[in-house]
Amino acid sequence: MRSFVFPAGTAVVTGAASGIGEALAHGLARRGSDLVLLDRDADRLDAVAAAIRAVHPRRVDTHLVDLADLCTTARVAEEIQARHPRIRLLVNNAGVALGGRFDQVTMDEFHWVVDINFRAPVQLTHALLPALKAEPGAHVVNVSSLFGLIAPAGQTAYSASKFALRGFTEALRHELVEDGIGVTSVHPGGIATRIARNTRVGSGVAREEFETTLRQFEKLLSIAPERAAEVILRGVERRRGRVLIGWSAKLPDLLGRVVPGSYGRLLAAGVRLVGGPSGRSALSPRSAAPVPTDLPAGEVA
Repeated sequence: MRSFVFPAGTAVVTGAASGIGEALAHGLARRGSDLVLLDRDADRLDAVAAAIRAVHPRRVDTHLVDLADLCTTARVAEEIQARHPRIRLLVNNAGVALGGRFDQVTMDEFHWVVDINFRAPVQLTHALLPALKAEPGAHVVNVSSLFGLIAPAGQTAYSASKFALRGFTEALRHELVEDGIGVTSVHPGGIATRIARNTRVGSGVAREEFETTLRQFEKLLSIAPERAAEVILRGVERRRGRVLIGWSAKLPDLLGRVVPGSYGRLLAAGVRLVGGPSGRSALSPRSAAPVPTDLPAGEVA
């Protein structure tokens, strides 16, 4: 498959109001792409679009959408398809997190995570696939997670959604290769965005316990969103099937392959080493929840 060509193509990016999504939007504009940006935060989305228009002579369309709403997401997908019958790049970047063990969250909370992190990317990809097939050399990017490679205690909903997205992405890659469409699964490590602080806490989780965990994991957030976006876009250009960002994704991925049945203890020791003596490990089976350090932001409750 030939290298991806950015100039004069239309790129759709979800979760574009901040974090990795915002950085991707700026990176794509610099490369000459027209943009269709989606998010639920109207003020931040408008600010991103205005900043891009002020610097780059590109077309920038915005759509306000809560991806947890099935009907609204379907309507927005129809609008995008009507306005852009040819799409060169779709980046399903938006995501949300939920802190808490399975017995500490409600099923409504669990479904909310799965709907945004998995169902929405599937729905948008299905709706926009005709427009992608109409554009030679198109590409799809699904931002999974470090927790789509490993599944720590306290992240049943998030890991379930991100493992599902990873599986969907890999199967889709095999299906679309004959159409000349590339597909990339992205697994970021510790990205310095605001979304970890905005993680929704399960109904059964003690807030003070969650705050202890959060303070541990915030020390792991060392990768700038702009750097993460550049790694992703280089991966798209080179048609990489999988992109891992940072040692905090690559090392756990290796552990998951080498010791799939016992990596949890090693991760817990690593978190204690980085976080310092702050009580029990954030990855303990009885802890509130480890906080995803890789979230793209933009789609925050």
